[in-house]
Amino acid sequence: MKAYRRARNSLDDAVGTSRWERSAARLTREDALARDFQLDLGSLAEAAWAYVGDSVWEPLAPPARDDAPDAEVGTPAQALVELLSALARRQHEHRQRTADRLTTVPQTRLLPDDLTDMATYYLTKAHRDLGQAGASRRGMQHVADGDGPLAPAARRGLAHLARIAGDFPTAYDAARTLGWKGRQHRVMGDLWWPHGAIDQALASYAAARDQAEEHGVAGERATSQAHLALAAAFADPARADDEITLAQQLLDGLDLRATTLTAQIAALIRDAGTPDVDDRARTLRTEVEAAGVVVLQTTLELALCFHHSVLGTEQLATGLDRMRQVTRGGDYAYYIDIAHFMVGRPVPRGSRARWLEGEHSARERWRALVTARQEYLRGAR
Repeated sequence: MKAYRRARNSLDDAVGTSRWERSAARLTREDALARDFQLDLGSLAEAAWAYVGDSVWEPLAPPARDDAPDAEVGTPAQALVELLSALARRQHEHRQRTADRLTTVPQTRLLPDDLTDMATYYLTKAHRDLGQAGASRRGMQHVADGDGPLAPAARRGLAHLARIAGDFPTAYDAARTLGWKGRQHRVMGDLWWPHGAIDQALASYAAARDQAEEHGVAGERATSQAHLALAAAFADPARADDEITLAQQLLDGLDLRATTLTAQIAALIRDAGTPDVDDRARTLRTEVEAAGVVVLQTTLELALCFHHSVLGTEQLATGLDRMRQVTRGGDYAYYIDIAHFMVGRPVPRGSRARWLEGEHSARERWRALVTARQEYLRGAR
């Protein structure tokens, strides 16, 4: 017991200065104690929930099993650390690797129901990122029905899945019930900008960012700001410049790969119609493909379709071909509709998108965004 007290007192000094650094340091400390003294979950579970709640994914000191392939996961504490290591490392790995790691955690049957739900929820998020909507929907529904700590997040996930499928009315109805815990404002922003309703999207994202600021959740604040910058980039390059700068400032020191790539895509959209966009996009595509997140791939291709619509070049056809490839599983297929709206073409036969105010309104807004950018560029010459 004296050795335990000395270890705890020593590790208590190893804390960071920010809230998320303190969460990561506390989690590392609790893991060391649980590992060395063969303890049950205890305060490690509490530290894990604090770590997840920050939405920052500060790197953790405990090694994942790839670093120690012969290590056995034989205690609840080890299973939880395996789960959290997978979550932290997803910022640096392809989502399929994340899914593979998270699949093994519930199979250990070592975690209580709420922490098993944590593994299931983030596994289903990985499925969604990979374009595996059916598997994601089943997992999200299971977590939502359980009404545990991640139930609001799972209900948000179900709203996202409806939007991803192009079922905007269902997504809208679900989003209106989410509240802060379900990140309602950000979900509404995600619904508005595909309709070309940029003002509504900006207002929703700003509310989401400010609400995250009030609750002290730095990861959510940065994510909402990056999405705000993306929406602004379609409509107002000057404002987008400021919003992208703010997003970069809020991301400084945070380990949020997808959000960082979103801000970089926003910078491409801000510069649509200028000479170096294609070269920058080729470089960015390599990073996006390495992440294995479908929404990043589709949004990057949509950014290029916007760029070529503004220029009126034949390369739009190539962009549409790439868009068809990345949406061939059905997720985000309405992005193809948006690309056709940009140039005033009829949407392809078989489109399943259900627009909130009908196709005509979305079409008119997107066409207006392209013509406004063309006028902006003419004025800048």
